[in-house]
Amino acid sequence: MAAVQNVGIVGAGAAGLAAAILLADAGIRVEILEKADAPQTLGSGITLQGNALRVLRQLGVWDQVEAKGYGFSTLGLRAPDPNGTVLAVLEDIRTGGDDLPATMGMYRPDLTAILRERAEQAGTRISYGKSVTEITDDGGSVSVRTADGTAASYDLLIGADGLHSAVRKAIGIDVEPRPTGMGIWRAFVERPDEVVRTDLTYGGPCFIAGYCPTGPDTIYAYLVEKAQERKHEDGPRIMAELAAAYGGPWKEIRANLDHSARINYTWFTTHLVDGPWNRGRTVIVGDAAHSCPPTVAQGAAMALEDAAVLAELLIQADDLTETLWKEFTDRRLDRAKAVVNASVQLGQWMLDGVRDANVPGLMYSLSTMLKEPA
Repeated sequence: MAAVQNVGIVGAGAAGLAAAILLADAGIRVEILEKADAPQTLGSGITLQGNALRVLRQLGVWDQVEAKGYGFSTLGLRAPDPNGTVLAVLEDIRTGGDDLPATMGMYRPDLTAILRERAEQAGTRISYGKSVTEITDDGGSVSVRTADGTAASYDLLIGADGLHSAVRKAIGIDVEPRPTGMGIWRAFVERPDEVVRTDLTYGGPCFIAGYCPTGPDTIYAYLVEKAQERKHEDGPRIMAELAAAYGGPWKEIRANLDHSARINYTWFTTHLVDGPWNRGRTVIVGDAAHSCPPTVAQGAAMALEDAAVLAELLIQADDLTETLWKEFTDRRLDRAKAVVNASVQLGQWMLDGVRDANVPGLMYSLSTMLKEPA
């Protein structure tokens, strides 16, 4: 008998959908409350490291992900020169195991659609247009009220509602994301034939110039700069100006940065709820509990791991106890903290202009840890 029989999940992103799949597969009733009025169809690319792929295989969607995405197991380093000189091509650590690629790039809405279909097939109900405004825990259940006046009650509520989580606020956790000092331009464009992996260029007008193939015909390209006020409508011009210093595939990428390209600009932020992620029968996971700059591309992986560990514990236990929550904290907090700290440290070294930082040592240590199952 599982610890819960009726679970509410706030948020239909990767963490929420993954938890829903595993719980519904175990015969638990699951409803997802999603504030958007309909499934989201727009977005950019996403980088999935091997430990994320390991969870996606556990969810039974690896074949669909592999078909839609672009897998690779090397990392390229290029010089910030007009030729985009290749300095090194490194074998990447396969953190999901040797039978999975080290990295998979794909279009974010494709991943969400795959997970959403799988969750619905498992029996999950997804209710759209539901913004949570009130949460009440009476010790035996959690009652939720949404902005449209709907009320519902669950054995457990999972807040998987992202960076600015309404659930996190409602249960009295006052941690909020803070800027780290960097901003990133992202563009979703056609894939140059030369792009068969992620290549990173450090230096030039940007801290980082990089790209990740997301399918046979597409990539997302990104430029990381000092955080500043930017207007999205200026994206094609600003990205083209910044990209002019970089050679190799960037010449073709730059040519595609016209007004038809999907371009957005965001600041890097970070936060970590440094302690138990639950308050009574409500728990937060994924970006609601922790976030970090994408310098180690572990955001989605951490969200998926949170969901998998939480579902495992709930299915195996007979009741919601402090022992269950302690085990969840023990298995997730230090791992998430290591990822957050490494991500922020890499960015801070660049902001501070540190040239002798032990980046390889930090990345090797982190990857070695992540290769171990969560």
